[in-house]
Amino acid sequence: MSLEPVRVAVIPAAGLGTRFLPVSKTIPKEMLPLVDVPIIDTVISEAVAAGCEEIVVVSAPGKEPLDEYFLANERLEERLKDDGRDGDLALARRGQSLARVTVVYQNEPLGNGHAVMCAREAVGDRPFLMLWGDDIVMAPVPVGTQLMQARERVGGGSVGGVARVVPGDAHKYGVVDGEPAGPRTWRVRRIVEKPDVPPSDLAAVHGYLLEPSIFDVLATQKPGRNGEIWLTDAVSALAARESVHAYEFEGERFDAGDRLGYVRAFIATALGRPEIADEVRAWLREFL
Repeated sequence: MSLEPVRVAVIPAAGLGTRFLPVSKTIPKEMLPLVDVPIIDTVISEAVAAGCEEIVVVSAPGKEPLDEYFLANERLEERLKDDGRDGDLALARRGQSLARVTVVYQNEPLGNGHAVMCAREAVGDRPFLMLWGDDIVMAPVPVGTQLMQARERVGGGSVGGVARVVPGDAHKYGVVDGEPAGPRTWRVRRIVEKPDVPPSDLAAVHGYLLEPSIFDVLATQKPGRNGEIWLTDAVSALAARESVHAYEFEGERFDAGDRLGYVRAFIATALGRPEIADEVRAWLREFL
C-alpha cells in the first residue's frame, strides 16, 4: 500500500519563553541565534530537508519579531540592492525563501496540544510533520526523514521521535509505554506526561509525524496536567484507536529552550561552520 507523502510541517512556537527572561521579553526564544541563524530557521530547515514544502508556524500575540522573519523587509532589501550586496540580500530574504510559510496564532496559552490544534485549518486532511520550535538535532539524516522512513517500515500511522533519558530526568517529559516492534522501534500503548513513576526510559522529544486524525482527538481532549491540553495526552489517546509507533532517532539532540541546551547548541553550530570552526576550537582550548 502506498502511503500519502508528508509535505506539510507544523512548528509550535507560541510559548512565552520564560526560561530566557529577560531577553525573551522582547525577543522570542525561537529567534535566538545559533551563530547568525535563528533557532526556528534551523527547525524549519530540517522539515524542508525531510521533503516538506509548506510550513505552518504557530505563533502568539506579542511575537512580532518571529512573525516578521517570514516577511520582506523592503527598506533593508532596497539598501542592500543599492549597495550591490547580493550575498547579504540573499541572507536578508532567507526567512521568506525557506519554504511556503503560513503563520497562525494561538491567542491563549492553553497548552502545546492546543497550539497544534490551531494549525488544523491550514493543514487540512493531510498527514504532517510536527517539530517543536526550540528543539535541535544534529544528524546526517534529518530526524523528520528518519520518522518518515520509520512510517514506511511499519506500514503507516503516526510515529513519534524518542530518546533515552536517565530515570531522574523522566519527570520532565512525556514517557512512552510500549512494546518492541523492530530495530529502534516500539508500538505505543500510551504516553504518560511528566510521570512520577516512568513506564520506560523513552522520552517523547523533538517531534512527531502525525496522521490528521490527531485533530479529532485534540478537539475533544480534556485539559490535563496544570489545566493544559497536552499533545502527548492526545497521542496517547490516539494510540488506543490506531497505529502509533515510537522511533529512537539517531543524532545529537539539543534542547535549545533551556539555557544550557542553548549554549551547547550554539557552540556545536559554531564548530560546524567551516569559516570559523578552527578559530572557535582554538579559542575554546585556550579559554579552558
